Amino acid sequence: MFDNVRKAFWKALTPDLVVDEPGKLDSQLQPAVLAALGGAGNVKSEQRVALTRIRVELADITRLDPQALRAAGVPGISNLPGGLVHLVVGL
Repeated sequence: MFDNVRKAFWKALTPDLVVDEPGKLDSQLQPAVLAALGGAGNVKSEQRVALTRIRVELADITRLDPQALRAAGVPGISNLPGGLVHLVVGL
């Protein structure tokens, strides 16, 4: 029960950051960014973790094209272990 209250609280504070259906991938990424990440099929999950950050889990990290991401308007990229990438998308 507490988990549902916590989710409702955060949903009220950040309606665009909390996904209503956990399994649903509602991509907020532009087509050029998806292509630079290796295509939509290479993106296992996507989660906005802050107003300026999107955490993306990739199936194959070698398909990531950092130059294409920068050309698509992503000013910063942080590679993490396990195929995780943080995209800086804001100020």
